[in-house]
Amino acid sequence: MGGYGMNTRGLGEARNIRDLAREQALLPLRIFLGVTFIYAGLDKLTDSSFFRADGPGSIGAAMHAVRDSAAIPALVDLALKGPGAFGYAIALGELAVGIGTLIGLWARLAALGGALISLSLWLTVSWQVTPYYFGNDLVYLMAWLPLVLGGAASFSLDALLASRRRRIR
Repeated sequence: MGGYGMNTRGLGEARNIRDLAREQALLPLRIFLGVTFIYAGLDKLTDSSFFRADGPGSIGAAMHAVRDSAAIPALVDLALKGPGAFGYAIALGELAVGIGTLIGLWARLAALGGALISLSLWLTVSWQVTPYYFGNDLVYLMAWLPLVLGGAASFSLDALLASRRRRIR
């Protein structure tokens, strides 16, 4: 059972609540970020106006609006070469990152993907937000970093696979 977040030290031995809390510390963050990114990806995929090059609610209009205030305008210019394709890349990326994070499959890689999406959005869309802490993309970037470092140690497919690998050896 150790791979599922239910480590046992010995039969009948009680677990220390601090050990359990430490072991599960990243689980609420994983759930929040996973659900949020799945929602964000699905929200984009179900919005017919999002993938357009212009018009209200479109990725193209959003990119044009932030182009001159972005930290790296070249990133916005790159997105503007194919706004629909860029929109699909972001939406599918958010969906993949969210699912990977929520189920804990390749959790560090998923978290790195989430961090890179958040970084790119911070450097483009929310760079001009003042004061900086009002921009949520920077907060998401910082929230992904503990998951990049810690992965999904429990209640995850990564833990299940690691447990199976240990049993095979």
